[in-house]
Amino acid sequence: MNICGYIRESVNEGTGLRAVVFISGCRHGCPGCFNTESWSFSAGEVFTPERQEEVIREAADNPLLEGLTLCGGDPFFSAGECIPFVQRYRETCPGHTVWAYTGYEFEALLKRSAMRRLAELCDVIVDGSFVEREKDVSLRFRGSRNQRLIDVQASLQSGVTVCMDMI
Repeated sequence: MNICGYIRESVNEGTGLRAVVFISGCRHGCPGCFNTESWSFSAGEVFTPERQEEVIREAADNPLLEGLTLCGGDPFFSAGECIPFVQRYRETCPGHTVWAYTGYEFEALLKRSAMRRLAELCDVIVDGSFVEREKDVSLRFRGSRNQRLIDVQASLQSGVTVCMDMI
């Protein structure tokens, strides 16, 4: 698995101050995507175990950080490889939240085993492909009106998709 970017501190990809890892690779091909360079699975650098530990250490050492966000590309195309990283992050930073962005709809993630396991490790998923005709720059944490902020744990508990549109 490669990453095509890493931001130690950001306020744009979720609530609070967050570490953001851009996972390389996406096959959605959304017209108008702001990050087309991330579509290639070989973009950027190999996300080695050593680099993963470095990211986790930096997050654990930053008392202002509230969590981790997985962006891309689309991390769910590399779900099996992301799972151990997110598990390790959660073990090391138990008070932090995990957000993830995906072009898949949440309900579709739950139907594929590796994608479901990665989703289960998240607190919030921003789902849905970017749709250029629904672009809305006034929305927080998403680019088009069709995208949803999903409260993953509440959704899994209730068995219905719970949106967090109040954010």
